[in-house]
Amino acid sequence: MARSSQGKVITILSIDGGGVRGIIPGTILAFLESQFQKLDGSDARIADYFDYIAGTSTGGLVTAMLTTPNEKNRPLFRADEITEFYLKESPNIFPQDEAKPRFSIPGWDTVVNWVKDLYNRYVGPVYHSAEKIVDWIESMLFRPKYDGEYLRGKIKNMIGDRKLSQTLTNVVIPAFDVHEFQPVIFSSLQAKVDDSKDCLLADVCIST
Repeated sequence: MARSSQGKVITILSIDGGGVRGIIPGTILAFLESQFQKLDGSDARIADYFDYIAGTSTGGLVTAMLTTPNEKNRPLFRADEITEFYLKESPNIFPQDEAKPRFSIPGWDTVVNWVKDLYNRYVGPVYHSAEKIVDWIESMLFRPKYDGEYLRGKIKNMIGDRKLSQTLTNVVIPAFDVHEFQPVIFSSLQAKVDDSKDCLLADVCIST
């Protein structure tokens, strides 16, 4: 198919999520950046070549690492540092056995109490099994897999107080509001025109 001669070509990089599997896009992006450097010099970075970079979950963290500016207004991290980060920090960020904190979901406690009462009244001895089932359902639907405390501190230390509007190219990072049950889209374009949407990048990374 012939390329249209009208309009500008928009380049978009989309980065998958998947927890520790951030190593995979990190490795691919490190290779891609090395190829750019062969063409344009050692200072070439992924953010120089894409009009938009988007990512969710761990892909959102990779997006932020690729586009956060340093004091010279160049990317704070090289692509090859992303894989190093995941290899070093994954055991702390994604522990295998993590106690999940409770979330205050409007109306959920009422549902939990109703189910427990129902089982208590009619089932009796199997109440504790019911409690485990309810807890499992709650954990699957309303709790994050990891509490994010270690990651929060690590990202704050890495990114500091830089904001969404400061990214070196346009970024789009989706998240989900567990209280309102609806998606939330963090966009650097929106952040530049609406101060109320100009969040700390570290907070965006934790939210996705």
